[in-house]
Amino acid sequence: MGTFGRGPGQTARRALSGCDLGFVERDPVAAALAGGPPAMFLLTGIQAAGKSTVRQLLAERFPRSVHVRGDLYRRMVVNGRLNPVPSAGPEVVEPLRLRHRLAAAAADGYHRAGFTAVLQDCFLGEMLPFAVSQLRSRPLWVVVLAPSAEVVARREAGSSKNAYREWTVEMLDRILRAETPRLGLWLDSSEQTPQQTVDEILSRTGATAGVR
Repeated sequence: MGTFGRGPGQTARRALSGCDLGFVERDPVAAALAGGPPAMFLLTGIQAAGKSTVRQLLAERFPRSVHVRGDLYRRMVVNGRLNPVPSAGPEVVEPLRLRHRLAAAAADGYHRAGFTAVLQDCFLGEMLPFAVSQLRSRPLWVVVLAPSAEVVARREAGSSKNAYREWTVEMLDRILRAETPRLGLWLDSSEQTPQQTVDEILSRTGATAGVR
């Protein structure tokens, strides 16, 4: 469990220094949808929460957009990879931070080039404020998909993929709800289709929970 940290403690507060979480005064999401200045989204949730589908659908709504897969930077490692498994010690924390720094840098690069970027990974525990602190682009919205553990387990059972090996749904759900700072927009998407989730993200992020 220590892999992801234990809630918004000192590390999380340090990572958030300089980040002003609050209301935005206008609707830059609508502007980005209309082809204006781009936006930045950080999307997280536990495995099988629907992140991959939602990130693609969300990006498709914008005229110039990209989704950045954080896990790509883990899979790039050929030898010496340290995976964040329940038994992992503190030695896994720095590789995880490296992965998030690289993904954030890529997302920022696309944003500077005029693309609305959707950065998606499993940012849990202290890694959520750390990832937020690595993103320089604004406007930025944090979106946490939080369907119930029962719904996630049902989705996982009906999937051809095996997202859970060392971890269980209950373990990651506990880290999400008990150890992850309540940053941004948390959505219980248990009863939603992916399109409905995207609709809610767009309707609620334009006026709330922006990071400045």
